[in-house]
Amino acid sequence: MRIIPAALVLATLVSPWACNAAHAQVASTGSGQAYPTKPVRLIVPYPPGGGTDIVARLLAQKLSGALGQQIVVDHRGGANAIIGTELAARAAADGYTLLFALPANMAVNPGLYAKLPYDPLRDFAPITQLNTFPMLLLAHPALPPATVAELVPFARAQAGKLNFASSGDGSGPHLAMALFTAMAKIELTHVPYKGGAPAVNDLIAGQVQLMTGTLMSTLPFVRANRLKALGVTSARRSQAAPDIPAISETLAGYEFSNWHGVLAPRGTPPAIIERLNTEIRKALQAGDARERLAAQGAEPMVSSPTEFATFIQTEMVKYRQLLASAGLRRQ
Repeated sequence: MRIIPAALVLATLVSPWACNAAHAQVASTGSGQAYPTKPVRLIVPYPPGGGTDIVARLLAQKLSGALGQQIVVDHRGGANAIIGTELAARAAADGYTLLFALPANMAVNPGLYAKLPYDPLRDFAPITQLNTFPMLLLAHPALPPATVAELVPFARAQAGKLNFASSGDGSGPHLAMALFTAMAKIELTHVPYKGGAPAVNDLIAGQVQLMTGTLMSTLPFVRANRLKALGVTSARRSQAAPDIPAISETLAGYEFSNWHGVLAPRGTPPAIIERLNTEIRKALQAGDARERLAAQGAEPMVSSPTEFATFIQTEMVKYRQLLASAGLRRQ
């Protein structure tokens, strides 16, 4: 499956968020009051326990110290991140509600669902991208194949009989596996969950045979021999796990990466957006934060609000193409 570079499609687009860029020495709520003066809620649209939770809590810890107010991580999982994302879209645009963003809620859902209760372009003000990271192709230890080269003929011989878990319809793990099955010309049965943690739990228990999951949440289970890693989804091996081959070493051209970011409800004062962008940049560029992310396979990728807006648009085009190629569409 070949995806046309989305950057070519977007070369002439003007970001609807460009007007959000602003520079200010002191952030305020618009009424002259300093920001923040109370705790800030960070809505994470997935259950606790997965890779998203790990990064969200690291960010909350660092940002709490920088802002002098607690960042409260509020997990609102369900419906492929729609529940938490809609909640954030309807929140007051005052800087006290933020949304943890992933490809699923910002770039995939608009192409996957005919109707959404939110619009990524209309309802949100991008703050910054946080990182980019690959995933692992995982198997239950009892599954005979130990490599991608062994999995492909094994799956072909049992077409449709092997199950793979994901954190939800249209989630990164789902699409990473959809791309893999299409390129490998194999047939697997998809079992969606409400988040990565429950999917991993069922894989460990042997209720499903395969899945893709983030390095940060699944590598400890691999090292403890509770899961088997067949490959990493990045183009090259991860520095966090150099002993695990890249899937592309067997399946030429395969590559799939995921990312995290932060947004605010549309209409949040530009000075607050700029303050948050500045503090998040400082937090993630600190040596200890970079080391903690790198140890789990994630690379910090902080950006300006305008750059993040353009990136989301690029991702929307890319995922529409992938969804169309895979025949994925929900009412």
